[in-house]
Amino acid sequence: MTERGEERLVIRRLPPAAVGAALLLHGGYERDTRAPSRLNVPALRMRPFATAVARAAGGRGVAVAEVRYRYRGWNGGRADAARDAAEAVERLAALTGGAPTVLIGHSMGGRAALRAAGAADVAGVVALAPWCPPGEPVAQLAHRRLVFAHATADRVTSPAESLRMAADARAAGAQVARYELPGGDHAMLRRMRAWHRFAALGAAALLGLAPVPAEMAAAFARHPGDPDGLALPLPRAASPRSLR
Repeated sequence: MTERGEERLVIRRLPPAAVGAALLLHGGYERDTRAPSRLNVPALRMRPFATAVARAAGGRGVAVAEVRYRYRGWNGGRADAARDAAEAVERLAALTGGAPTVLIGHSMGGRAALRAAGAADVAGVVALAPWCPPGEPVAQLAHRRLVFAHATADRVTSPAESLRMAADARAAGAQVARYELPGGDHAMLRRMRAWHRFAALGAAALLGLAPVPAEMAAAFARHPGDPDGLALPLPRAASPRSLR
């Protein structure tokens, strides 16, 4: 891929008439201006999520793509990952004819997804163990549906900071549900299948291709300032049925 818009995007599945799209954004580092290596472990970690989303979509015409970052790090005010995410969202929208898109981001990718969520075609975000330092903007999240999930024992990104971000987003006009996994780890290796199924279920619900789970719908209906629905237990058997 050599075109400027295409080089930020890796297409995994592109049906001829997409009814929705899922864009995956992997993690990275606080500061690192090197290009990702060929063996990009954070990107490889997201491949099973792409498979889970495609399997859940069945034959319903959901495009699946991944962001390709120019640099490994966020790099302070440059916010390189957020810039790449915005470019990828724009390119994917052009390829799908503006189909509603869900952003699925892990760690730094969760931060980038939340930054890029204001784009017109973005229906919502599934933020997995997102990096949410103080001072993150939230105005772009108004009228978006956001699903957070964080392991309580995460020592790389802060569950407390993602909780604050979820509350701030709700106060800014987003519909928010946030789940917690007791213990767990940042890499999502413990109970990995539950993470994969949960992300696929969240993406399907946000795209309107599957029913919104009752506890998620109740959290979405909460008013700004209401803390309920921001520490839900991650379902142990989150298993979306095929949407065919």
